[in-house]
This record gives sequence, structure tokens and C-alpha cells, in this order.
Amino acid sequence: MSAYINSIYRYPVKGLSAEKLDQVNVQKSALIPHDRRFAIAHGSTEFPDGPVWLSKKHFVMLAKNPKLAQLTSNFDEETEILTLLRNGKRVSRGKLTDQTGRMLLEQFLASFLESDVRGTPKIVENKTSAFTDIPDLQISLINLESVKDLERVVRAPVDPMRFRGNLYIEGLKAWEENDWIGKEIKVGNVTLEIMSHIGRCSATNVNLDTADVDLNIPKNLQAGFGHRNMGVYAQVKTDGTIQKNAPVTTV
Repeated sequence: MSAYINSIYRYPVKGLSAEKLDQVNVQKSALIPHDRRFAIAHGSTEFPDGPVWLSKKHFVMLAKNPKLAQLTSNFDEETEILTLLRNGKRVSRGKLTDQTGRMLLEQFLASFLESDVRGTPKIVENKTSAFTDIPDLQISLINLESVKDLERVVRAPVDPMRFRGNLYIEGLKAWEENDWIGKEIKVGNVTLEIMSHIGRCSATNVNLDTADVDLNIPKNLQAGFGHRNMGVYAQVKTDGTIQKNAPVTTV
């Protein structure tokens, strides 16, 4: 069976909804452009030298703030305007790189999140790396067949988007990605080096359609497979373009 890219996603604001892409230009040792460029920090989070990478406990996130799943976010990379919708209706809008724009969004988020956030939330931009879950500049790959195998253990449908991956791959055997650690693969004309497994936390327990915590994904992974991993991290080794339906092959 030939493997290929089923879908491509980025997450401009950490913890908010995904944006689907038909293709993306990537550069060596870099993330997908604009992925986790912004984040919603707790008011108590301090950045003495300006916003830089910190562990996820310093930010509003699905694991602790499942209510975020009620929001749909749209980011326009040309205007840098973020629009937030709830039940299809616009609830806030502002330019992420403008103080007034951020303030409008922050005021809404403070009211929306209430006591779920420590202090007044503040939107921050990482201009040197990104607010990913790990400090390394690596993209995430999810094998859709592995997600299907997890459904067998969970005995319920599991939305692959719970894993907030960048590249979703179709056409592999379940868990085949785990054999790629330390190896290189080709995605179209782009070479990726597979670096490590992705351990999963309680953020994956949130139903992205209802914002309810309705599954225990880490527990089911551990019970069914003896680990809590789903997906792998990869470092981009060559510049190029990744497109939907691009073939995925081992080097």
C-alpha cells in the first residue's frame, strides 16, 4: 500500500483550532510557517526577556481549558487578524501584532474563560521559535491507521484531530511510524528525519465538537499498547513544498 499525505494543518494560536492547508512551503530546521506562533499566556506568566518557549503549563491549553474547543479561530496571515467564532457567530476579532487588537481579544478571552485562567490572559508572540509542546523545531506526523487501531481499544470513534498533528498520513500499517525513529523519510520532494515518539496528555481527552472531556486517551493507549504515544516528531532536513496527496516513502 502506498502512503501519502491525507491532510496538512497548522495551529497559529496554541490551544485554538486548526487551519487546514492544501500545501505548505517548509524550510530546513523550521516549523510549518505560523504554527504555534502565538499563544494565550496566563496573566501570571512572566517573560523577563520577551516571549520565548516555555512549557505548556504557562499557557491556556485544551488539557486544562477544554472550553477552548467551543471556539473556532481564523487567522489571516496577510493582515495578521484573528477572528474568533462561537457556534458560527463572530465573538471577537483583532490584529495579533497590534496592541489594541490583542487587547480586544484578551478582553473577550478573560470573560469567556473566567476562573479557568490565572490572572488576565495575554496573547504573546514568539518571534524566535514557537510555542510548541517541545522546545525543538519539529513538526508532528500522525498515522491515521494507528488512530483506527486505537479506536479498537477505546471501542468508540476517535477524531484524529484530537492529536493536533501537522501532517496526517494515509496508507501505512498501524504503528508503522514507530519503526521510523532515527530514520529519514521523503514527503514529496522534502526530506524529514524522524526524531522521537509523541507522548500524549489529557488534552486528547477533549471532544473538539462538544468541548466535553469524554475519553481517556492516554489511559487507553497505555492499556492497549503499553505506551502513551501517538505520532512522531520530525525535523525538516531540506527546503521544499509539502502538498496534500504527496507520496510518503522511507529513504
